[in-house]
Amino acid sequence: MTAADVTTSGKLKAMARDSVKTVIAASMIGTAIEFYDFYAYGTAAANYFPKVFFGDTTNPTVALLASLLTFAIAFIARPLGSLVFGHFGDRMGRKTTLVVSLLTMGVATFLIGCLPTYNQWGVMAVAVLCLCRFVQGIGLGGEWSGAALVATENAPEDKRALYGSFPELGAPIGFFLSNGTYFLLEAFNDDDAMLAWGWRVPFLLSAILVIVGLVVRVQMEETPIFRLAQEQKKVVKSPLTEVFKKSWKQVLQATFLVAVTYTLFYTLATWSLAWGTKTTEQGGGSLGFSKQEYLLMLMVAVCVFAAFIVISCVNADKFGRKRVIVISSCCLVAFALLFPFLLDGNLVGQRNFFTNMVFLCVGFALMGTAFGPIGAFLPELFDANVRYSGSGIGYNLAAIVGAAFVPTIATWLSHNWGVHSVGLYLGVMAVCCLVAVLSCKETKNVDFTK
Repeated sequence: MTAADVTTSGKLKAMARDSVKTVIAASMIGTAIEFYDFYAYGTAAANYFPKVFFGDTTNPTVALLASLLTFAIAFIARPLGSLVFGHFGDRMGRKTTLVVSLLTMGVATFLIGCLPTYNQWGVMAVAVLCLCRFVQGIGLGGEWSGAALVATENAPEDKRALYGSFPELGAPIGFFLSNGTYFLLEAFNDDDAMLAWGWRVPFLLSAILVIVGLVVRVQMEETPIFRLAQEQKKVVKSPLTEVFKKSWKQVLQATFLVAVTYTLFYTLATWSLAWGTKTTEQGGGSLGFSKQEYLLMLMVAVCVFAAFIVISCVNADKFGRKRVIVISSCCLVAFALLFPFLLDGNLVGQRNFFTNMVFLCVGFALMGTAFGPIGAFLPELFDANVRYSGSGIGYNLAAIVGAAFVPTIATWLSHNWGVHSVGLYLGVMAVCCLVAVLSCKETKNVDFTK
C-alpha cells in the first residue's frame, strides 16, 4: 500500500457517516418501493387491467397480452432514467439524486391508483396509464444504483456484500407488502369489488412508503466515498461519456448478470400467478388455484427469497462474488429444465400445493442466491466517479432484457407451446448470466475508493 493509499484510507475512516440503521433504512426503502410498485402493477396487469382498461376486447388472451404490454413500458423508460439520474448522482451526489428519484417514482405510482377506467375515458385512460407507467420507470431508473451505493460506500471493506444485501432485501419486503395487500383485499372483497375499486388500493397506499422514504433520505449524510472524490477533485463533468468510453464492457457484463434475476422473478411472481389461477381459455394452465391461495403461497415463498439473499451475501464476502453467482447460474439452468414438470397440470393434477410450493420455494431460493451479491458486485465493476451511472445503466438495461416482456412472452409461449417452452426461455437467460459472470474479474478485494 502506497503512502497516498494510507492517507486516503485515513481520511475515509475519519469522515462522518450514517449509522448502520440509517444506511439500512435509506438503501432498503427505495428497493422495497420499487418492487412493491412493480409487483402491484404486475398483479393488476395480470388480473384486473384486462377488464378495467381493455374490456372492449372480446378475446381474454388478447386482453391479457395487451395489459401485460403496458407492464413493459416502465422497463423501457428505466435506462433513460438511469442516464439522467446517474449523471446527477455522479456529479451532485447520491443523497439529492435519490430523494428526487423516489419522489418521481412515488407520484407516478399514486396517480395510477386515481385513473379513470376505459368505460369512463376510453382510449385516453389507456394513454394516461402508459404515461404514468413511463414516468414511474424514469424515477425507478435512478433508484437501485443510488441505494446500492448508499449501502456499499458506507460499508467496511470486508462486509460490502453484506451491506449490499440491504437494498436487495427491499425486494422481498416490497413483494410481501404488495402481495399482502392484494391477499387481504381478495379475502374481504369479491371480483366485482376488486374490479370497481379494490385494484386501486395498493397504488394509493404506496404514498405511505414514499413519505417514509423521503423522511429517511432527507436526513441522511452524503456517502463518505463520494465526499472523498469531491475533496480529491475526481468528480467528472460528464460521467456518461466516461462510462461509455472506458467502461462499456462492464455495462454489458452488468446487464446480463442481472437480467436472469428479473426473468426469474417475473416468471415466479407474475406469469405463474396467471398460469396457476386461470383456465386454459384465459391463458392459464388450469391448475385450479384461486388468486387468494396463490398469493398466500407466494408470500410464504418470498420469505425463502429474503433468507437466501442474506446467505448468498455472507458467502460472497467469504468466498467471492463470482463463485456464488456461477453456482447459482448453473443451478438455474437445471431448474429451468425441470420446473415445467411441477406446473404441468396433466402430470400433477389440479390444486397440487406440494409441487407448486416446491416450484416457488426452489425458484425464490435461487433468485435470492443470484440477486443478493449483485448489490456489491455491480458497483465494484466501476470506478467511484462513474459508479452511479455505470451500475445504474447496466441494472436498468437488464430490466429491458430480462423483465420488460417476460410476462407477455411467457404467457404467449405457454399458451402456444406449453409450459416447457417457458423453462427453455429461462434457461437461455441463465446461460447468458453464466457467460457474463465468467468474463468478469473477482471484485471481492478491489479498492472501492478509486
